[in-house]
Amino acid sequence: MDAHDSLSRLADAAGIEPRYWDIHGRLHETPPETARSLLRAMGIAADSEEDVFASLAKFEDQLWRTPLPPVVVARENSEIDVNLRLPSGTKMLRWSVYLEMGGFRTGECNVDALPVEDTRQFGDTQIHLRRLRLPPLPPGYHDLRLAGGASCRLIVAPQRCYLPPIFSGRRCWGIAAQLYALRSSGDWGIGDFGDLQELIEQSAARDADAIGLNPLHALFLDTPDYASPYSPCSRLFRNPLYLDVAAVPDFAECEEARALIEASDTARLLQAARDAAYVDYKSVARIKLAALECLHRSFEANHNAGGDARRAAFQAYEKKHGRDLERFATFQMLSEHFQMHDWLRWPAACRDPQSTQVAQLRVRHADRVSFYKYLQWQCDEQVRAAAELSRRRGMAIGLYNDLAISAEGASADHWANQDLFAGTARIGAPPDPFNETGQEWGVVPLNPFRLRATGYAHFIALLRANMRRSGALRIDHVMGWQRLFLIPAGEKPAAGAYVRYPIDDLLAVAALESRRHRCMLIGEDLGTVPAGFRERMAAANVLSCRIFAFERDHDRYRRPGEYPQLGSVSAATHDLATLRGFWLGDDITAKARLGLFKSVDEEESAWSNRAREKRELLQALAGEALLPQSLSNAEPSDWSPELAKAVHVYLARTQSLLFMVQLDDLAGETSQANLPGSTSEHPNWRRRHARTIADLLTDTATQSEMDAIAVARAK
Repeated sequence: MDAHDSLSRLADAAGIEPRYWDIHGRLHETPPETARSLLRAMGIAADSEEDVFASLAKFEDQLWRTPLPPVVVARENSEIDVNLRLPSGTKMLRWSVYLEMGGFRTGECNVDALPVEDTRQFGDTQIHLRRLRLPPLPPGYHDLRLAGGASCRLIVAPQRCYLPPIFSGRRCWGIAAQLYALRSSGDWGIGDFGDLQELIEQSAARDADAIGLNPLHALFLDTPDYASPYSPCSRLFRNPLYLDVAAVPDFAECEEARALIEASDTARLLQAARDAAYVDYKSVARIKLAALECLHRSFEANHNAGGDARRAAFQAYEKKHGRDLERFATFQMLSEHFQMHDWLRWPAACRDPQSTQVAQLRVRHADRVSFYKYLQWQCDEQVRAAAELSRRRGMAIGLYNDLAISAEGASADHWANQDLFAGTARIGAPPDPFNETGQEWGVVPLNPFRLRATGYAHFIALLRANMRRSGALRIDHVMGWQRLFLIPAGEKPAAGAYVRYPIDDLLAVAALESRRHRCMLIGEDLGTVPAGFRERMAAANVLSCRIFAFERDHDRYRRPGEYPQLGSVSAATHDLATLRGFWLGDDITAKARLGLFKSVDEEESAWSNRAREKRELLQALAGEALLPQSLSNAEPSDWSPELAKAVHVYLARTQSLLFMVQLDDLAGETSQANLPGSTSEHPNWRRRHARTIADLLTDTATQSEMDAIAVARAK
């Protein structure tokens, strides 16, 4: 075998695809240097020919030298096949399955009765691959043990994810909002969990079933302006800048905090932040964190006695979240201590979360570690209150959360779990119509081998953290469960390649957690979608994201009856123009201003295509008898509430189970939340609504629009 064949075999064993076709049908072969870089990112040595031969041998040896795989994933109501690798001469096999909910099952068999499917020779020892068949087991996380001491995690999952019973009788709808954009008379310069409760109250009154939110993941408190919710510090914990400070129980007991916000300097900063058109994250962080530090001191002073109910609740939260919370809070403390969150620039010893130096700093700064735990406890309490309110108000789904594809390379998640990530690779996308050169998203991928070797523990924790308190969860770039486009760190997207992930196992775990949390799943399946992928998701009850702008057949928009039933429909997303922005071409204007078009011809083509899309939009509305009478003979130069209402009723008529209305569109906003291709040049993730939630959702025109949507969904 030559070196090239060995590298190809090793790359294939590691899941690195040898080639891909981009959206234009161009073939891209994976260069050897890309394969070597991605192998290295996964912890597989491949720098030299000797490395490749040794890694290939090690890869195959490891598979055969353990009797059981690290994890077996099976489906309920089916017999379970377990691959065994046993030395020749083994006669009897005794096994036990310890069930998650208690009890156990045992059995034994004659090994010779199990057919040999493959064989490997290691010195004088011959290893046979055999298949053990276990009886069906209840769904859960079980422990399979062999009499000789070998064991593995045995996951038994439902065939499909959870769907709310209400879907058997009607279709649902909800409102999708950027939480930071919400405005209220008493906000602190950013939408918060208190404003979320107001949004729930107002939406439930118009028969909405769900409130969709941007990812609530924890961001970097030392650089609050770095505000993208899709580039988080942690996907396991939440952003404390969303806390409603005055609603924290300790606020009523804390004279220090009340005095702080009433002080003239703070009051002036607070009013300026409240009046601003964009979130001033630095001011918000300065004010909120100062007040929250006061509340933490008050909590420690007033609730430190044995038997205190709030102290017991905090301790229960700490115990429940254990190691993950401890490491996250420690990361926050260390970021503060070293005055930077990029842990790759910390002293070498502190880059290891298990080092003696980290343990010493954790003890020395125990109060700061406790403070960051306290913030997460309060976030959980306020999200719980919002979820309970949605249930009390009769929402069929309630909170609809969003799970980002991964975390930043400099994140707490990466620092705390370095062995789980392919740390020197980044996730991105190959060329597509939105970016002809491809994209590199700056987030670090999970290592598929470590995921499996650890029984998918981190993946399970991610789902639980984001399904908790939720009735629905959107999975950002869900195609990543099957394959991810990975780019060696520091390289351009052209140097990337697709890497396979264990989709069957990940879908099974998602189905199990979905059922346990009674949380439906929506897969964001936009962009380059592998053939058959959407059908696979639909078979598992994962709803497909269907965006009006993309639901087209050549020169027409698809009619409502052509949308899939297992779909979540919306007019646009945070990365696309709002309805009004689409009509006015605000996105095109913004791209031109920032120089994102490659030529004048490309910009002119964008305007030409937009004019055609607008005509086709009016034709689609007319086809459903929804075109307002005033527009029947003319193309309006401006967007109007009547046109917005017509588009929303059009989409509400689709047979898809869920329709999400962007609050931006109800508010008539022009600019979109995020302009892809821009960073600091555009106010991404900052724009706030001009009106308060109460003013917006009690407006007669808005209520009429929401009522029309509710009626269309109920038919």
